[in-house]
Amino acid sequence: MKHKRKKLMLLLLLLSLWALQREYKFSTKKLQRIYQCWSGNNQPELKLSDWFSPRAPTNVTNNWLAPVVWHGTYKENVLEKYYANHKITVGLTVFAVGRYIDFYLFNFIVSANKYFMVGQKVILYVLTDDFSKVPWIQLSPLWTIKVFEIKREKRWQDVSMMRMKTISEHIVDHIQYEVDFLFCMDVDQVFTQKYGLETLGESVAQLHCYWYNAHSIEVPYERNQSSEAYIPIGKGDFYYHAAVFGGTPIHVLNITKECFKGVMIDKKNNIEAVWHEESHLNKYFFLHKPTKLLSPEYNWDAHAKHTGEIRAKKILWAPKYYNILRATQNI
Repeated sequence: MKHKRKKLMLLLLLLSLWALQREYKFSTKKLQRIYQCWSGNNQPELKLSDWFSPRAPTNVTNNWLAPVVWHGTYKENVLEKYYANHKITVGLTVFAVGRYIDFYLFNFIVSANKYFMVGQKVILYVLTDDFSKVPWIQLSPLWTIKVFEIKREKRWQDVSMMRMKTISEHIVDHIQYEVDFLFCMDVDQVFTQKYGLETLGESVAQLHCYWYNAHSIEVPYERNQSSEAYIPIGKGDFYYHAAVFGGTPIHVLNITKECFKGVMIDKKNNIEAVWHEESHLNKYFFLHKPTKLLSPEYNWDAHAKHTGEIRAKKILWAPKYYNILRATQNI
């Protein structure tokens, strides 16, 4: 009876995934891998209680029981042992356009190669409007870099808008076949400490370092009721930073497709959300709760104030390039 119940669950899962594959053209090979993982792998599944212990005191909690990962809340050895038996590849997309290539890309890649998913296979996808400026860097043997040239946009708002579309297209075309988890990150930041397996999840959101303790009334959600990104006053959970989001390829595909859909509806109605793709990302996570939240330690601005709960800074915002220009030109 137990065996029949398991087979029925597998059948229902595969039918659900087949329906998603029909909608998003998701990889049939990926479905086969999922089936093999569920049906043929006798390794026990990793439970939240095996690796995660909530840290107190913090004011960051949620009512859908998703873990909020802070430094010291995870058992690194348990995660490493588990993933040693579940071989994975992690993808990382980064956009580098215009002067951002010159000022940020080198440090982003060098620091990611040192701290991002140490000991795991990683594929770095660099999306750039000037292939010739991408620096050559000697990477870890476990790393692969793939560079794709994208259309040059006139306004940064348009770069932001097209980012979601471009990521979704690359997921459908090839990324879904190549990685098990995918992170999408801004280039103007630097890894400073180990960014590891504790961050992996189906749908991963980054708490913004300026509003992680703020009431939903205070955060900069889109308040234009005509916008697809609109969140009513008094509603909402957290304010999420678009500089980092991730999950499994199918979840990231859904995030990017829905955000781009919202952006295009707004554009058709001559509306531009106040924080562009970030506003739409917050609307998405308001409607579809993330399964894992990363504390602001995973994306921190050195100029931000805190009250002692920040014990580690995994990623730091890089100084904006116009500040660097002013310093070098003695303006």
